[in-house]
Amino acid sequence: MAEWLRDPGFAGTHATMGADISQTMALLFTVLFLVGGVQAKRGKGTGHHWLMLGGMAAMLAFFTSYYLFRQLGVLAFEGKEGFGGSQWMYDTVFVPLLTAHILLVVIGLIMAVYMIVLGFRSQMFVNGRRILQDALLQTTRKKIGMMFGGVTAVVLLLFLGRVVTAGFSMGKFGVYAGLVALLAMVFGVEVAIQRIWPNGARRHRILGRVTILVYCVLFVTGSATYAMLYILYPGKIG
Repeated sequence: MAEWLRDPGFAGTHATMGADISQTMALLFTVLFLVGGVQAKRGKGTGHHWLMLGGMAAMLAFFTSYYLFRQLGVLAFEGKEGFGGSQWMYDTVFVPLLTAHILLVVIGLIMAVYMIVLGFRSQMFVNGRRILQDALLQTTRKKIGMMFGGVTAVVLLLFLGRVVTAGFSMGKFGVYAGLVALLAMVFGVEVAIQRIWPNGARRHRILGRVTILVYCVLFVTGSATYAMLYILYPGKIG
């Protein structure tokens, strides 16, 4: 798979197959989330629920597996030679842009997991329709600690199972440790945010807008990175 992702892409630029697939999927997910936001604004709760749940679950599955193959970074394969612009452009424009993009990826993953959980917790059914429940929605620290401990134990068991069947490697350890860290950040977000917006419906609406905005900015930074790497300043790869 990793070798196939290195092959020339399908968009007619200097991009690899992996970069073209990533950019295409980013566009697809961004459009889906924008449509989901419109559905929520129009009161179509059931359609909004399934579109956002399916989109976020697919996004998590795709980008998690994809970034594993690409080793967490746009320049994982290409290296410095993948950028054909000047050193000044690389240091002052491209690296800050890439750093912001990767940071937004992490934030986006955290928000995706959190919004999936929040969506189920804050919904109710009225005449077969999903609507937000306008009520207090808070979780105690003890319960959060128990849930995190349980999830961490499951992840640890999965990791040990992989070690038994395929052997230990730092790469695998990093993946599972990263998953635990991501879950820890999700639970940390819950502890902090439930104090600011204790009402579940209000919390969901506000964070939903923020999450969609994050994905839109993420798409813009990703597109700018793609353009600089593979169109404006292509390097040795491609």
